Amino acid sequence: MSSPTKRNILLIEPGYKNKYPPIGLMKIATYHRMLGDDVTFYKGDVDKFMFDQIVSDCIEKLGQVCTQILWKKKENEIQTLIKTGHKTKLKAFLEDLKEGKDENFPLALIEVWLKQYTAYHKKGTFIDELKWDRVYVTTLFTFYWDVTVQAIKDAKCLVKDLSELKVGGVLASLLPKEVEEETRIKPIEGLLDKPGMLDPNLKAAKSLIIDNLPLDYSILDEISYKYPTGSAYFTFMTKGCTRTCAFCSVPILEPTYKEKISTKGKFETIKELYGEQQHLLLMDNNVLASPKFPEIIQEIKDMGFVKGAMYVEPNQLDIAVRNLKEGKNDKAYLNRIYELLENFIDKRVQGKTAQKVYDIYQAYNLTERQSYEKENVIKAYEKLKPFYEKLRDKTPKQRFVDFNQGTDARYVTDEIMKLISEIPIHPLRIAFDYWGMKNQYEHAVQLAAKHGIDRLSNYLLFNFKDRPEHLYHRMELNVNLSEDLDIHIYSFPMKYIPLFGEEAKHRQFIGKFWNKKFIRAIQSISNVTRGIVPPGRSFFEKAYGKNEKEFFEILYMPETYIIYRKLFEVELGLTPQWKNLFYSLSEPEAIEAKKIIESNDFSDIKSKTSNRKIRKLLEHYTISRDDVKSSDKDYLELKQKYDHLINTDQFIDLTLTYDYEERGPDSVTRMAPQNTV
Repeated sequence: MSSPTKRNILLIEPGYKNKYPPIGLMKIATYHRMLGDDVTFYKGDVDKFMFDQIVSDCIEKLGQVCTQILWKKKENEIQTLIKTGHKTKLKAFLEDLKEGKDENFPLALIEVWLKQYTAYHKKGTFIDELKWDRVYVTTLFTFYWDVTVQAIKDAKCLVKDLSELKVGGVLASLLPKEVEEETRIKPIEGLLDKPGMLDPNLKAAKSLIIDNLPLDYSILDEISYKYPTGSAYFTFMTKGCTRTCAFCSVPILEPTYKEKISTKGKFETIKELYGEQQHLLLMDNNVLASPKFPEIIQEIKDMGFVKGAMYVEPNQLDIAVRNLKEGKNDKAYLNRIYELLENFIDKRVQGKTAQKVYDIYQAYNLTERQSYEKENVIKAYEKLKPFYEKLRDKTPKQRFVDFNQGTDARYVTDEIMKLISEIPIHPLRIAFDYWGMKNQYEHAVQLAAKHGIDRLSNYLLFNFKDRPEHLYHRMELNVNLSEDLDIHIYSFPMKYIPLFGEEAKHRQFIGKFWNKKFIRAIQSISNVTRGIVPPGRSFFEKAYGKNEKEFFEILYMPETYIIYRKLFEVELGLTPQWKNLFYSLSEPEAIEAKKIIESNDFSDIKSKTSNRKIRKLLEHYTISRDDVKSSDKDYLELKQKYDHLINTDQFIDLTLTYDYEERGPDSVTRMAPQNTV
């Protein structure tokens, strides 16, 4: 089923940080491979991609000119030469190459090509030779507007015909007019769920529905970026949602609710091509709304995900070498094999066996990634196969099912919860988007506990139409339920960002009942646990207060005092001083002071008020984290505890929803999907 003419296809995911691989591009990769096209996947800045292509092409050309040198090993040096155009460095590089070579060594020709590719880079002319037949740019959250728009603009110079630059995904579907105005590229809106949508005139494509195709997992090994999903099947058992919540993008992205999507056949294909996966990550937006939910649970069981199910990892090296032999994606499988062999020599072999294995690596040039060649790898595997099969990890591991987008408490019944309890659900995610859902949410949690589901998590949408105290009471309820039912509920606050307009293009939106200081306070509290609100009462009451009054006190507290509690409260004694000043204000003074504090701008105190008492209070807000010379031991210990929890629990990592700070005050990273039930 190949195209009349093989096409070169480029798939681009912009360089934002995200948790899940680009499922749409993985389906498109499958589609084009079925048509016989060549497919390349790249994640990151397009400028860097173009430079990498220049270097790659240069190395290939040098390999044709001179076979005496393994040019891939000199990739870093060649990158520097092309990037800088430094004549002295080029001269030194050529002299090193010439050393020990005979008069037939093609030094002059090597120099010519190095200078040629340096000129390509400087003038940008190489791009004319690089052009692709079709380029796809996927889009994700609207607040990634800047990096996404830049990727689309940069991709224009990569495609032969601008009509073959295809842009789709979440942002493109929510802001199609804005994307077209900014980039002059009309995006594809919604799903590719009809036959022939991309190639209506291509006979072989007319029967293919891209949205129904299995995913091409191999493209993920073409890039260095690692998604935290681990070994897992990604799929949908339903599509769309029966609700029309104002804060949610699903009614736009998936307007038609599909109550059951056949999945088992896709799993068999994935299992055959890439090996059996450990977990099942279901991306359904409202799976419980399906009247066919019992059938969905049965299909999940039929695929091997029954309660207590264990998983033994298949021989990944055998699968990778097999696919490499078949030429399915040479770049990806060479990368994959390199990682597998590196891990094998580092962690699985010891003593005399380690030396035997290393000797094979050396004999076939497998000690460095740059020296990996398809033929050598295939030959080496015949020698390595018995060692690898004997010593690879065969430890049985638990399998889990994760309805990752959250389930709708309003659909939960005793029968439904019993069905959920029959699969290895971990964790059960139940959305708790606003305080008005309290009764339904509480009932759903009680039913989960009744049926033995003791590990739950939930998204807590805030900054929409809710008030700050509503967020507090939802978190408090989870602490109470955890204690009363002897279960663990991890809460994950998720800041609302509009779906449309200019405010959708960044993360600065402030809801009607919120303000900059309150938002920043929640971020500061979240920083220590990287977005997690754990079930323990002691932490909750210390972090968020024992009651609503204490919660608001913390929201108004200086940021550094929130983060380094013990340091400022006990060791320096500044928190009690701030508290005394804060509560000593008269009512008019308190109104004035709170207005200033809520703006979260303390750059010029004197210009903001003439009241000396308020100025003295505001001085506490000018202490930055950089001013903190001592370390707060409690803060460091707690942060280490939650860093470890995240690193050892894949599903905690996947649920992180808040733009907590990974490294410092400007490092905002993980966010939840721009929709929830």
